[in-house]
Amino acid sequence: MRKVLVVGAGQSGLQLALGLQAKDYDVTVMSARTPEEIRHGRVMSTQCMFHDALQHERDLGINLWEAETVNVEGLGVSVAAPDGGRALDWFAELDHPAQSVDQRVKMAGWLELFEDRGGKLVIHGVMTSELDALSRLYDLVVISAGKGELVQLFDRVPERSPYTRPMRALSLVYAHGVQRRPEHPDKLGVRFNIVPGVGELFMIPAYTLSGNCDILFFEGVPGGPLDCFDDHPGPDEHFKRVLDLMRQFVPWEYDRCREAELTDAKATLAGGYPPVVRHPVGTLPGGAIVLGMADVVVANDPITGQGSNNASHCAATYLDAIVERADRPFDAAWMEATFERYWEYARHVTEWTNALLLPPPPHVLQILGVAGQNPAVARRFANGFTDPADFQHWFMDPALWEKYLAEV
Repeated sequence: MRKVLVVGAGQSGLQLALGLQAKDYDVTVMSARTPEEIRHGRVMSTQCMFHDALQHERDLGINLWEAETVNVEGLGVSVAAPDGGRALDWFAELDHPAQSVDQRVKMAGWLELFEDRGGKLVIHGVMTSELDALSRLYDLVVISAGKGELVQLFDRVPERSPYTRPMRALSLVYAHGVQRRPEHPDKLGVRFNIVPGVGELFMIPAYTLSGNCDILFFEGVPGGPLDCFDDHPGPDEHFKRVLDLMRQFVPWEYDRCREAELTDAKATLAGGYPPVVRHPVGTLPGGAIVLGMADVVVANDPITGQGSNNASHCAATYLDAIVERADRPFDAAWMEATFERYWEYARHVTEWTNALLLPPPPHVLQILGVAGQNPAVARRFANGFTDPADFQHWFMDPALWEKYLAEV
């Protein structure tokens, strides 16, 4: 029985560990925190997982919260006008529902499930120096902890990483009591609000420790009015600041948050990071090699909501590659090839995400405008969040857009 060590207890690492466990691998997971510490800690992210990523969880039987989590049935786009109104506003249905589960709920639950199924869980924040000795005990070591010292094992790939600084200042709250959008009260959807030159607000229906809720998530242009959380305000002040910004820049969304309240005292988060792609093979001081996955090797800005989806696809790709490898060694060539197999998917997400971080070119503005009049265009844009590879065929290239526009 082959032995695999997964360092990190996020979407990708735990999905991979549970998948390998189901294939009778001897799997150990190292987590810096216990399930209870995760469950009672601060929110870790925003997330909205679309159909293809959700299917990976269903296939493994780890979709533990699907029945109680509210369905996201569509995507809406609003663009703010200079007068405080909306220059553009439309909504399109997804072909298949999406869902968002607070990672505090999911990762704590998955760790407990992993243990219940006989997995070996080690609660320890491992350092690079400790991995040297550990690596000799396993056939494969996978690093899925996207933050901290271990990330430094993996070098940045400049040709795939056009940005060297954070492109957005991120701030979010989880809230109860948000009213539904009056334009589509019977269908919940992610609302993508664009304030030109200032940033974006995402409203994401979600499930948290205390039930269904909404995530209010600002992406601010650095140095702009939304970039105002460096002082790390307490939860009440953080929430008040988010609401004040909504009232100023997206008043139509503020109107449905007048009676909202934080889901819990740890339901706020702020920060930022530069988007980056890294080499997948890390070399330990003693010469052993380890494989990076998900955010360790491809960390995109969350403006396209693809982080947890990327992590899920990465875990599914790595699972298949590990099983196919059978008894052959997990050498550097195999690690590189396995990552490139994942990159065939992730590169489309990265290119699309990086493009949205820049001021939109004329053809993208035209796409958003036409989508407000043509349901077929709106629906294709919305469902691109499920399959970002589709954007290369019409959204990313002005000539391809013109061709598609002529067809529709």
